[in-house]
Amino acid sequence: MLDKIRESLMEDITYKDISADAIIDEDRMARADLIAKEDGIICGLEVFYETFRILDQDVKFTTSYKDGQRVSRGDKIGLVECRAQAMLLAERTGLNFLQRMSGIASMTRLMVDRLGDESVSLVDTRKTAPGLRVFDKYSVEVGGGKNHRYNLSDMVMLKDNHIGVAGGIRQAVEMTRDKLSFSKKIEVEVETIDQVREALEVGCDIIMLDNMSLDQIRKAVGLIGDQALIEVSGNISLDNIGSYKGLGVDIISCGALTHSVKALDISLKNMKII
Repeated sequence: MLDKIRESLMEDITYKDISADAIIDEDRMARADLIAKEDGIICGLEVFYETFRILDQDVKFTTSYKDGQRVSRGDKIGLVECRAQAMLLAERTGLNFLQRMSGIASMTRLMVDRLGDESVSLVDTRKTAPGLRVFDKYSVEVGGGKNHRYNLSDMVMLKDNHIGVAGGIRQAVEMTRDKLSFSKKIEVEVETIDQVREALEVGCDIIMLDNMSLDQIRKAVGLIGDQALIEVSGNISLDNIGSYKGLGVDIISCGALTHSVKALDISLKNMKII
C-alpha cells in the first residue's frame, strides 16, 4: 500500500511544490479541516493519513469516523495538523484516494441496499483502475460488497474467448482439468440455455449467466438447482439491480462498482498557519 501511495505522490510532486515553496517557510505548521461536501460512505481514512505521514512523520490526523460509516454534507470528518508545506504537497493525492475510495464504498452500499437480498453476494470484478486494485476492492468490501477473484491466478474463469479458442465448453473444461490441481474451482461463462446444459454436464463449480434476460435467468436457475453456484453478470446497474431480487442466484458481479465510480466530494478546508 505504501509503495502505491509514494508512486502517486511522486507523480504529483516530482521534486517539490514550487507554489508552496515560494510563500511558506519550511518550518511553519498548519491545520485544516477535512469536510464532507455530500452524503455518502467514508472509506480510505488510513490511506489519507498515510499520504500525509510519508511527507511528515509527525502529522496528527484526528477523526471520530471509521471506514464504512455514513457522512452527511457539511460534516467535519477530521482535523489534519502537520508542516504547512507537507500539507499542501499531500492534499491532492490524499483527497484523490479518499474521494475515489469513498465513492466506490458509497455506490456499493447503495446497490446492496437497492438489491435488498441478503442471500445474494454483490461482488466486484477486475475492472479496476490500473495500480489501484487493492484500494478499489477494499472499498467494495467497506461498502458491503464482496470481492471476486483478485487476479488471473486466483481461480479458473473460462470466458467466451477461452471457450472459442478451445472449441467449446467441454473442451475448455477438460483441458483445464488436465493441467490444474483438483483444488481449483472452475467457473464458466455462458450466454445461452444450451451452454448452461453443457456446463452442467461437465460439472462446473460456478456458472456465470452473462447478459441473460430475467426470463432466461429463471429458466437457468431451474436447470442448475444446487448443482453449481450461480452468478449473473452484464450491465448490472443501480437502476435495475432490484430486478434480480428473489431469482435464486448466488452472486451478482458488477464492473460498474469500480470502473465507473463517481468520487465522493470531500475537501480539505480552512487551512491556517499555527
